[in-house]
Amino acid sequence: MRVTGTGHASMRIDTAAGSILTDPWVNPAYFASWFPFPDNSQLDWETLGQVDYLYVSHLHRDHFDAAHLKRFISKKATVLLPEYPTSELEDELRELGFTSFIRTKSEEVMELDGGLKIMIQALTSPTDGPIGDSSLWVEYDGIRLLNQNDARPTDLALFAELGHVHAHMLQFSGAIWYPMVYELPESAKRAFGKQKRERQYDRTWRYIDDLKASHVFPIAGPPCFLDDSLWQFNDIHGDEGNIFPDQHDFLREYAKVGGTNGVVLLPGSVSELTVDGGITTTHPVADLDEFFANKEQHLRDYQARQRPVIEAAKASWRHPEIDVLKEMKHRIEPLLEESIYLAKGVGGPVRFDLVGYDGESVESILVDFPGKQVRPYADEKVRYRFRTERALVEHLLHTGEVDWVNSLFLSCRFSAARIGQYNEFVYAFFKCLSEERLQYAEGWYDEHERAVDAEDITIGDWVVQRRCPHLKADLSRFGIVEGNQLTCQLHGWKFDLSSGRCLTSVGHQIRAHRAD
Repeated sequence: MRVTGTGHASMRIDTAAGSILTDPWVNPAYFASWFPFPDNSQLDWETLGQVDYLYVSHLHRDHFDAAHLKRFISKKATVLLPEYPTSELEDELRELGFTSFIRTKSEEVMELDGGLKIMIQALTSPTDGPIGDSSLWVEYDGIRLLNQNDARPTDLALFAELGHVHAHMLQFSGAIWYPMVYELPESAKRAFGKQKRERQYDRTWRYIDDLKASHVFPIAGPPCFLDDSLWQFNDIHGDEGNIFPDQHDFLREYAKVGGTNGVVLLPGSVSELTVDGGITTTHPVADLDEFFANKEQHLRDYQARQRPVIEAAKASWRHPEIDVLKEMKHRIEPLLEESIYLAKGVGGPVRFDLVGYDGESVESILVDFPGKQVRPYADEKVRYRFRTERALVEHLLHTGEVDWVNSLFLSCRFSAARIGQYNEFVYAFFKCLSEERLQYAEGWYDEHERAVDAEDITIGDWVVQRRCPHLKADLSRFGIVEGNQLTCQLHGWKFDLSSGRCLTSVGHQIRAHRAD
């Protein structure tokens, strides 16, 4: 089995029974904020795109690059489709010209032509990607590969049971806007960032230990930020609170916990895997250490090449003909009327401060979840406040974007403030600005609220329910108790065991009592 690195979470997997291209991403994503690191735009995509199978793990725009898929990827390729609750991924791929699809069953092994076997595990909670995330398992002639990308399954046992895995590809770097965009003192922001960076690595070590693959490949990050206004988010400033460590940093941290089997895939790197666990890897650069030592210069050169692309994107965002308040009322109020669980979960008004073209004037719009309306802000207390450019919201409304998380929020082109804990329902709602998505999310929360987790486990001095109230992670594996506090390492959520209260977000009470 030959694996060619094609950037970020993308790779081409070649076997004698066929080739698979995964998650090809080249063009900037999220309002021209994110770019793949290192630069993969100069690869021979005309050749790389001639494949037998295409796998797009989910609809995040650093995995689903519509322009690139349309231009470079052969429409003769058969799409390996995860089993998702909505048809959005298939619909978008059909619009790009793909016509051949294999609709997989989640967690079921499927044998393709020539003895090539695949299995896709689909995760389908409203917080998994934009309504879904997935992992791809591949086997050919006794060699097995797991492309976990940035999916977060609660358990890798399913993959391990299929036989020893030779190559494990997984996310290790940040893919979020927290804590950078929050209006906090720099010292607090740095402390929260350091904590998140450590949690990211802890989760990665846990997954690696679960699967015990022959070789571990850090993928699906980091993005890099080439716009001058976002440059500070690149991990080149010696900031221990930066949540976007690169592949070289992964190798250094992995070595600290005894890891010796890490393999970096740059765009153009090639790894040849054998059934006995052997591997041979070649890179497009002479010296990996030297390449990462010169990271800042690489980014500066990359920035110069992409500056016209960024400026062209910015010029396309303004739509002064749009009445933002009127359009937000038209789009959002019908969804507020239908929402039960999400509206209750948000529990208060959310304010958007929209900065005008002059950079000074501000229009404040309130999304009132209890009142089920969108209206001008009237000097009331709010749970969440977002401040961003009016042009960005104009563009979202102009294009009919149904997922403001997978556009505005991931762009990091905003600032935020909140009262109290993180509230996942705020982001779940703005991810579901369509009838189809909202109905699915409401049904999911309804089903999970009524589900009773009857099984208990003992961790240290405490008896707790086995499944995390957040996304059902197995706390016998991911739970750590320190004093009266439990941390679920899968997503870093914390609970006060004395009261059962979630310390990370509203809701999500945990059942717990002392073992004695």
